[in-house]
Amino acid sequence: MKLRKVLALTLAAAMTFSLVGCGSSDDSAATTEETTTEDAAAEEAPAEDAEEAPAEDAAAEGGLTYGSITLGEDYTDITTTIKWIHHKTDREEDGTIANMIAEFNKVYPNITVETEGVTDYAEDSLLRLSTGDWGDIMFIPAVDAAELSTYFVPYGTVEEMDQYINFADQWKDAEGNCYGIGYMGNAQGLLYNKAVFEAAGVTELPKTPDELIAALQAIKDNTDAIPLYTNYAAGWTMGGQWDAFLGAITTGDETWLNQKFVHTAEPFADNGDGTGAYALYKILYDAVAQGLIEDDYTTTDWEGCKAMINNGEIGCMVLGSWAIAQMKAAGENPDDIGYMPFPITVNGQQYTTAGPDYCYGINVNASDDNKAAAMVFVKWMVEESGWCDFEGGYPISKTAPTSFVFEGVNVVTNVTSLEGEEDFMNEMNSESELSFNAGGDAKVQAIVEAAATGSKTYDEIMAEWTEAWNAAQEACGIEVLY
Repeated sequence: MKLRKVLALTLAAAMTFSLVGCGSSDDSAATTEETTTEDAAAEEAPAEDAEEAPAEDAAAEGGLTYGSITLGEDYTDITTTIKWIHHKTDREEDGTIANMIAEFNKVYPNITVETEGVTDYAEDSLLRLSTGDWGDIMFIPAVDAAELSTYFVPYGTVEEMDQYINFADQWKDAEGNCYGIGYMGNAQGLLYNKAVFEAAGVTELPKTPDELIAALQAIKDNTDAIPLYTNYAAGWTMGGQWDAFLGAITTGDETWLNQKFVHTAEPFADNGDGTGAYALYKILYDAVAQGLIEDDYTTTDWEGCKAMINNGEIGCMVLGSWAIAQMKAAGENPDDIGYMPFPITVNGQQYTTAGPDYCYGINVNASDDNKAAAMVFVKWMVEESGWCDFEGGYPISKTAPTSFVFEGVNVVTNVTSLEGEEDFMNEMNSESELSFNAGGDAKVQAIVEAAATGSKTYDEIMAEWTEAWNAAQEACGIEVLY
């Protein structure tokens, strides 16, 4: 498509300005289906049958749903201005977003899209949400599922949206409506430099924690590269990245993270086989304790590390697949950048989870015209813009072309929480102050600090986490089942 050519030129020149919005936890492809005859019949049903209408008919005001829109044909007569706030300040600055909007306006010339990139998005977006000062589209911040209908318009039911997108259940309410659509997806693994691993004599990618530590030691012994770059100083590269491996990746159990974790008495216990949460964070502790990281972790440089790994000065980093494109664009050695499954093997299998980054949400208080224009724009961005693919993202749309490839790993999903327990994890995170997958950078930075100074053993850290977790279970009234 035309925009792919535009983005190819724009991104090649500007990728080094990239930041990231982290997110969390599918795969599969499907063809888009037309509106079913049942849907059509429901639309013609008499008023007295309204209470029995399927959820998708009531999901959005005026019958507006994602699936009801045919791009290039519907809502072409709307003339309005919509505003979108987002965290992609780099794409605002390098012209990528402006170029996408210009392409959109070739199809919808009467819909003006104003944008605002917000630097401290995680915090500022929540404040803007509470005041209503955010326009018509935003990337959904950390809100409770129970609040979704207060702020956002549903795109349709999760069941309906699953025809069109991956991760339709990321932002769902108790009634099964979908309120968020990712702008790109992330798979979880390790970013590494192929040339550095080869020079170190590492001929097979590590599949266990012990094999990874051995590979890092080989890099230290045989090259000048930093084996594992922690990115400690950036903060978000700590909890945001390491926590992403909790669940199916480290246990092989898709129900563990969102259904069993809060009910487990000792989730940080040593399984004795290199699996689970204990094995996950121990990799970081051991790498630091054995001097397999940068000389001074307090001075790491997020922007600088991109060129460093491209140039062979870094062996590997713990980052989502969103980072692949940025690292490839940061120097003259894009072919040296590789991506490997996280080195934990469960019953002979390695796993990755894939999920959406930030998700588009549409303001429930917008005018009808702006709701329709916003939904048209979101659908065009997801299906026609090519943005996800050019960011190196795991596919969101089930119909748009994708070049994402991740071999040798089972792509699985951390399934959502049980009905009635949607807010349990938020409650546990808040009460325990561990904040897993919710900005818990400090606890992971503390692992680095303890390992570097020898102030605490790894088992002492895990014991503290367990104590905080158990206290939170009691305070929140959550039953211990495992």
